[in-house]
Amino acid sequence: MVLLGTLVNGVCIIIGTLLGKLLHRIPENMKATVIKAIGLAVMVLGLQMALKTENFLIVIISLAVGAAWGEWINLEDRLNALGEWLEKKFGTQKETSIAQGFVTATLIFVIGAMAVIGALDSGLRNDHDVLFTKAIIDGFTSLILTTTLGIGVIFSAIPVVLYEGLIALFATQINQFVPQVVMDSFIVEMTSTGGIMIFAIGMNLVGFVKIRVANLLPGILVVAMIVSIVYFYHQFL
Repeated sequence: MVLLGTLVNGVCIIIGTLLGKLLHRIPENMKATVIKAIGLAVMVLGLQMALKTENFLIVIISLAVGAAWGEWINLEDRLNALGEWLEKKFGTQKETSIAQGFVTATLIFVIGAMAVIGALDSGLRNDHDVLFTKAIIDGFTSLILTTTLGIGVIFSAIPVVLYEGLIALFATQINQFVPQVVMDSFIVEMTSTGGIMIFAIGMNLVGFVKIRVANLLPGILVVAMIVSIVYFYHQFL
């Protein structure tokens, strides 16, 4: 089943969120320290990913163009608007912002090599090991995030399932029109670009600075464009 890994990932996020709601009485100081610890770990993970690039110029251009693109379409504001709509439908005044929980969790769970590589493995080889591993990590992370950011974390399961599911379904046909060398290059540079975004998420969680990370997301598409252009340029030389 092509979507098995994707569905397990979504279910683990939901389970983690529900468990987090049950543990909401954790002392505020403890929650604050835990969320900062997660932020530090996320920063380290992002840095490790960022250093995997084979052409840092692609990463820089992708981030710059992606940031301009994201600001132009107000991607973060649109995500926040969706979260605020969910908050009006399901939230209460006593709860932490559903918008904040939804956006933060979505960025953490969607950005990263594991989502793309795992979904590609599911689609290309029917191998779900990477997504199963990611599901365990996301489940634990959603539990901790929920104790601080509230029930909004649960709605991040929707974009995660859609994102990974579409990649997995697309991957079943990808070999027909995308050369393997292009896919290999894309995964490497996407990992590095996404790693910088994850590092920024960690900085937001720790409270160092407020970066509109969602507006950087189009950079992933820019990576795909640049990698394709470079490949075809060398082909026609």
